[in-house]
Amino acid sequence: MTAQRAIRTADLDALPVREALPALVSALDAHGAAVLCAPPGTGKTTLVPLVLAGLVGGGPRRRVVVAEPRRIAARAAARRMAWLLGEQVGASVGFTVRGERVVGPSTVIEVVTTGVLLQRLQRDQELSGTDLVILDECHERHLDADTAAAFLLDVRETLRPELRLLAASATTDAAGWARLLGRGSLGDAPVVEAAGVSHPVKTVWAPPARPVRPPHGMRVDPAQLTHVASVVRRALAERSGDLLCFLPGVGEIARVAGQLGSVDAEVLQMHGRAPASVQDAALSPAPHRRVILSTAVAESSLTVPGVRIVVDSGLAREPRVDHARGLGALATVRASRAAGRQRAGRAGREAPGTVYRCWAEAEDGRLSAYPSPEIRIADLAQFALQAACWGDPDATGLALLDPPPAGAMAAAREVLLAVGAVSPAGRPTPRGLRMARLGLHPRLARALLDGSAALGPRRAAELVALLSEEPPREYGDDLAAAWRRALAGGDPYASRWRAEARRLERAAAERSPAGPANPARPAFEGTGAQRTSGVRGGAPVSGRGGVGESPAGPAPHDAAAGLVAALAFPERVAKAKGQGTFLMASGTGAELGEGSGLRSAPWLAVAVADRPPHSASARVRLGALLDEDTARTAAGHLFREGEEVHWEDGDLVARRVTRLGAIELAERPLRDPDRALVRAALLDGLRTEGLGLLRWTPDSQALRARLGFLHRTLGPPWPDVAEDGELLERADDWLEPELSRARRRGDLARIDAGQALNRLLPWATGEAARLDELAPERIEVPSGSRIRVDYAAEHGQPVLAVKLQELFGLAQTPRVAGVPVLVHLLSPAGRPAAVTADLASFWQGGYRAVRAELRGRYPKHPWPEDPATAEPTRHTNARLKR
Repeated sequence: MTAQRAIRTADLDALPVREALPALVSALDAHGAAVLCAPPGTGKTTLVPLVLAGLVGGGPRRRVVVAEPRRIAARAAARRMAWLLGEQVGASVGFTVRGERVVGPSTVIEVVTTGVLLQRLQRDQELSGTDLVILDECHERHLDADTAAAFLLDVRETLRPELRLLAASATTDAAGWARLLGRGSLGDAPVVEAAGVSHPVKTVWAPPARPVRPPHGMRVDPAQLTHVASVVRRALAERSGDLLCFLPGVGEIARVAGQLGSVDAEVLQMHGRAPASVQDAALSPAPHRRVILSTAVAESSLTVPGVRIVVDSGLAREPRVDHARGLGALATVRASRAAGRQRAGRAGREAPGTVYRCWAEAEDGRLSAYPSPEIRIADLAQFALQAACWGDPDATGLALLDPPPAGAMAAAREVLLAVGAVSPAGRPTPRGLRMARLGLHPRLARALLDGSAALGPRRAAELVALLSEEPPREYGDDLAAAWRRALAGGDPYASRWRAEARRLERAAAERSPAGPANPARPAFEGTGAQRTSGVRGGAPVSGRGGVGESPAGPAPHDAAAGLVAALAFPERVAKAKGQGTFLMASGTGAELGEGSGLRSAPWLAVAVADRPPHSASARVRLGALLDEDTARTAAGHLFREGEEVHWEDGDLVARRVTRLGAIELAERPLRDPDRALVRAALLDGLRTEGLGLLRWTPDSQALRARLGFLHRTLGPPWPDVAEDGELLERADDWLEPELSRARRRGDLARIDAGQALNRLLPWATGEAARLDELAPERIEVPSGSRIRVDYAAEHGQPVLAVKLQELFGLAQTPRVAGVPVLVHLLSPAGRPAAVTADLASFWQGGYRAVRAELRGRYPKHPWPEDPATAEPTRHTNARLKR
């Protein structure tokens, strides 16, 4: 009874979503699934779970799980619901996020992150004891949320049709979710809309005075951040109330905060990494003016009281992955129009407000309508492992709004196979099942399991915790140095790191076998983790053995950090090429910054990297010293030794090479290379440098031109002999046996191309015998001369270049294969006089002009009035008289 009397009824009654609750309850009763569309601040995250759980409103008591996309939102939602009930968190309402669980025996509503929900589904597919699952903020299209929805729909269809499912969205784009949740029923799931309290929001367009560079990778032009800070100061001067400023990430929040030291307001930095005290301060009313600098977490997941002004930088972060280079990271992008509407709406939550948009109005229409679903753009290795553990390795049977891209799934399966998480058939191995339950990316799970075998669970957990949340920039680019700083540090990052390291240590200790993590598929391809240079298995971190204490023991930080980073990212082990430049096993170059202490390292394990604009090489943001033995240990599946025969620098190169991916470890010349490899390399040389590598005599060039003309004119069976045609694909038909006997470039130059081309003639059909008939090498003209026909002319029409007097008496143009030749009429001196494809017309018209021009220049040669009836000749008038 005490709890009931403490319920804040007035606050609950003020939430606008209350009006939609009867329709929502009816929809769930009738269909078991529904979509709720309610703007931020209406109570969809707080009142709706309380009513559906029977804690408010007198309905039947149900166990409800609310899934939030972010830890900060899960904690805030649980605290808010508990406050509305007049209770402490952990009584009727609790929460579970990674590394933290606050629930009690009387908990009815549990708020979890979507990642925790996925872990729970993998352990207990029936979700025993749960009556209703609410997927909050589903419009954000986070990959975990999409995956959880697919799994839950599978559970409803096959195991628990009574399990209720509600997708809650802050936008009205609900049609896709309605179709998805209605799968297997007679129609779409019902959509229930709740109206919010909407106050007018004035838009002020505030673009920079000068152009700024667009974002690339994680980088944001400092001039853009300076402009955002100036707009914040302007807005504070022009408007009253608290100000909420949206920025893409923690780094940008810190830099803008550094430029607001003089403002007459408290500046708070709100993001997922912020301490709980700061988060509580931002989400609670305050008697003084505040500036809250926030990531996208405040778009819809959280309600910040007192806000009358929004400053929108127009930037957001989305995951990106470069499969070709093996690089994945967050990228700064322009926020979508939907995100812009959500952000602007925060200014009108409690009263009329104003939004300052840091871009021009003309740009707004060119922005994307909605943010990209993560499944289209993110690294899918963790999703692919979840799907494999669910029993659907290809994810083809999952109910997803967007199917995963085939290329991204193929890349994900390669990663899973490399770390031993799945079999070649795509089924999860026992090792893969353990990985899936760690709550880590499969790469980091591999580093934790295999690193524990070499270093002990504590040390491996500390390093993996550093990799799971990238250290602040001020920690530097050396992973070992960052480890030492985190061990000694008292900053918020170090506190979060300690908590995560403890969680991972417990998980690794529970699941770490005595030997390699997967005996069926050795993690180190037979090399053994214990061989790692300078690292001894199970060495304690400190004398007392506590996480976060000063390191001790025989294993140096550099060697341990290098091993764990290489285990996580074996494709990124890198060998030095020059001062500060490296080649990664993936084949991508990598560069260190000028001031890096790692520039002289012979080997490097690259943990975090991005690619600067217009650069083919990656920029290393976090790495660790490495040696070759450790690199081969961690990236054993990339080790290759074999013959390499290829065309390089204009000739054939044959050698035996030892490689780690693209990194060449050793090589020696091959005296007797495999003939098939030699032949393939010579063909590659012909493709690269052209058929000019063969011996082409004038006769062979003429034959090729004749065959090319016949193919263009008559088609098959006459062969295509063009440079970009079928010649190289038909090498077996015309270059053998000479090609198989060749060993180097000089041998190609001894192959008679004309003799080889003869093999392509259509001998089987008998057409080869007609070559001289259809495309004669020479044509006899009226004078008796046999004139060579040029079949290689640029325009493709055969050319007959002949002195004009030798064609006297010829009424029609000569033809080859039915095509009239192009007659180049020459003067007695052999110079061009006229060109015609219609000799009869030329005699009647064009000849007169030529005769008038050349008759005086060549008086010793005949120039009859009627050339069509004149006697052809190769001689002068005097010679004719003799």
